[in-house]
Amino acid sequence: MAVTVFTNATLVLPDRLVSRGSLTVEDGRITAVGPPRGDGVDLGGMYLAPGFVDLHVHGGDGADFMDGTAEAFRAVCRCHLRHGTTSLTPTSTVARTDQYLRFLELCAELRGDVPGGARIVGCHFYGPYFARPARGCHPDQDFLTPAPENAEAFTEVATALPLVVTVAPEIENAEWLVRTYSARGVRFNAGHSHAAFPQVEAAVGWGVRHVDHLFCAMSDRARLRQTQTFPMRAGVMEATLYFDELTTEVIADGQHLSPELLRLAYKVKGPDRLALVTDAMRAVDLPDGEYTFGAEGTGERVRKLGSVGVTLDGTALASGVTGLDHGVRTMHRSAGVPLPEAVRMATLTPARILGVDAGVGSLEAGKRADLVVLDAELNVRQVYVGGERIV
Repeated sequence: MAVTVFTNATLVLPDRLVSRGSLTVEDGRITAVGPPRGDGVDLGGMYLAPGFVDLHVHGGDGADFMDGTAEAFRAVCRCHLRHGTTSLTPTSTVARTDQYLRFLELCAELRGDVPGGARIVGCHFYGPYFARPARGCHPDQDFLTPAPENAEAFTEVATALPLVVTVAPEIENAEWLVRTYSARGVRFNAGHSHAAFPQVEAAVGWGVRHVDHLFCAMSDRARLRQTQTFPMRAGVMEATLYFDELTTEVIADGQHLSPELLRLAYKVKGPDRLALVTDAMRAVDLPDGEYTFGAEGTGERVRKLGSVGVTLDGTALASGVTGLDHGVRTMHRSAGVPLPEAVRMATLTPARILGVDAGVGSLEAGKRADLVVLDAELNVRQVYVGGERIV
């Protein structure tokens, strides 16, 4: 039985830091979290945290999950592992129907361990059920009205792994989609939507429980006022902050949202209903320049500019280009979130949102030994998947 003991670590637990702690791993799982021990892998006081869990990620290191190949999937998983992410849900973009089906097929085929990369623990189906006016930087391709002829094929993957589907509450047949397939175990997000508050409230009643990238590609009072001067109305943003039933996520790259917006999201939703995501595209770890968001050849051309993606004309944001380690640093340093909570929003909270927290997301006996070692500046120094050191 393979046994590894980490000693002299600052353990990052969901609610506190434990100095000079130890953690024991046997056959890929955590078996003990406890007081100091004198033998084992001495971490010299560095932070030992659970591996990060990314709910919303499109690509990295030159590859996109929509490229339609197993190697593209593996390249993205290897890229994000270097940034401390040990579990992720591949996220699609607006595409053609055949590309959607290939994406779903690969999610099921590659579920689990990706050698040298983050584990695929679910699938985020993201694109066909957007409201076209709220598509953001996504390609203007197959936006579909939910119906049995498309939904049945798209949701078959839910029999093999956790499936999350994003839908704009205002589109035709949205209620039918959510009610029909949430009863079959599919999880539904609201996103890329210009819905008004009552439409989001209705969606909560159907079974929607999460909202994609808070403040981005969504309606708010100012946007809705463009079509109705008075009375002013609330939109998706305000509804997300209002409803306790809704969890949400932020792209904490320091570019999508100012520190004040991160602080607002944290104050209102709290660390148990707010996850950190990258929303990263293929330009992660690559130089500034032009890249394709989505599948090469049919996706949208965008630009990496420093630590964010932008449209070619530079007038709008276009996905993230950093890892989840950057998000943890930003929430802790720029938004002033205590480190245990900043880490929780990148680990246990997204694991709970996806429903995989029994196995990952915190340093607890019985969970997988998916671990990340961070130095005093919160840079990734070591990464373990199932107790095996990869980085």
